[in-house]
Amino acid sequence: MTDDQNSSKRKDDHLELALSAQLCSSENDNRFYYEPMLSAHPNPDLNELECEFLDKKIGAPIWISSMTGGSVEGRRINENLARVAKKHSLPMALGSCRSLLDSDERFEDFNMRPILGDLPLWANLGIAQVEKLIEAEQENKILELVEKLSADGLIIHVNPLQEWIQPEGDHIKYAPVETIKKCLELLNLPLIVKEVGQGMGPSSLRALMELPLSAIEFGAFGGTNFSLMEGMRGDETEQLRSSTLATLGHTAEEMVCMVNTLLELPGTCVKCREFIISGGVKGFLDGQYLIKKIGSKAVFGQAGTLLKYARVSFEALDEYIEGQIEGLKLANSFTHLKK
Repeated sequence: MTDDQNSSKRKDDHLELALSAQLCSSENDNRFYYEPMLSAHPNPDLNELECEFLDKKIGAPIWISSMTGGSVEGRRINENLARVAKKHSLPMALGSCRSLLDSDERFEDFNMRPILGDLPLWANLGIAQVEKLIEAEQENKILELVEKLSADGLIIHVNPLQEWIQPEGDHIKYAPVETIKKCLELLNLPLIVKEVGQGMGPSSLRALMELPLSAIEFGAFGGTNFSLMEGMRGDETEQLRSSTLATLGHTAEEMVCMVNTLLELPGTCVKCREFIISGGVKGFLDGQYLIKKIGSKAVFGQAGTLLKYARVSFEALDEYIEGQIEGLKLANSFTHLKK
């Protein structure tokens, strides 16, 4: 097609789509100033998003959050996630590795180090499993798990409401922060602690920030709610109870504000200053806003959206991630955060 034909078709497209491409003022994203005069387009030959997180260089501030494993479908999803992480130099967290504590039968579902190379890879266990292992003086199983996977460290996910509602759930005997302290004392192991969909309040955040953790992941309210999901597996009474409890929590933006307050609060002995902002992060503009707003080093995580594409194919997932990365580059060039 000639340039004249391209131009003519483009004009016809504009005429056809003009009325469909209307937005009203209430749809304006008022978190940013849009500054079109101050930057050129991003240079496609430069990776302007490269940053350091958890002492490793990554290609963009995007964290592939914990999702799945322990099944044939889980293995395929993890392989798609690992392949896209490798292509774009992104860190990856595994879903719960509980099934590997006593058997290697599902090992290949989680064995992503051969794909990732030296990129960040983190194993994952629930607080209930960690509590039981420490109580039974079997904490070495945690070290063996991390070593077996060649992981950089362990994510401990904290999910008391989910465990309480889940028919097969484990009883948590001790305050999770006490178990986390014991884990830090007993094991020479980098730890990340996260919630699983409801976030946490300022006292919990402060208790974690005062520990020598590698990072804290929000798992904030607004994404997949595991308490609600477990209740949906039960009868009408369980569904009612879970739907009530599922409304408890804190959004990612609320937690960013809590972190900023705690960073400046006199008397807070902050030892952990790296954060993974996840939970209700729907795309690159949410991620850009939150990592610019927090007063510390941070990346943003997605799980549910990535899972949707990873279940389809590597190509679908890769296309989505490329769109997120290109969107972040444009946001860096043409937006300033409103204070």
